[in-house]
Amino acid sequence: MSSHNASPAAAPQATPYERIGGAPAVRQLVKRFYELMDEMPEVWETRRIHPKDLSGSEEKLFKFLSGWLGGPQLYVAEYGHPMLRRRHLPFAISTRERDQWLMCMHQALEEQDMDPELHAAIRAAIDGLADHMRNQAE
Repeated sequence: MSSHNASPAAAPQATPYERIGGAPAVRQLVKRFYELMDEMPEVWETRRIHPKDLSGSEEKLFKFLSGWLGGPQLYVAEYGHPMLRRRHLPFAISTRERDQWLMCMHQALEEQDMDPELHAAIRAAIDGLADHMRNQAE
């Protein structure tokens, strides 16, 4: 019998995707985000650059966020590398549009049931991502 005390391998940490609740929670977040975009008149400038029917946008954002949060890389599998800034260049995105988009995303995140630390981390990352999409001089 060996007296060797090997430490157990560290358990892999759950991804934000797993911690938020997986596909059902990401779908709920994205669904609520686009509902808010339709319901809030103060985000009109941002809403109008989206298609009238938001179902395609909703599906793409779900697929993107799934991978971005550490879950299945659905977006990459279907569309390739996101190249988000490049894909958004045809749309005028200034601080106003960024802030309107974030208004909806922040509210949708607030309505999700999640750990406050996870919420803060996701919100900070989303804020940086949204800021990166700006392509108009102020």
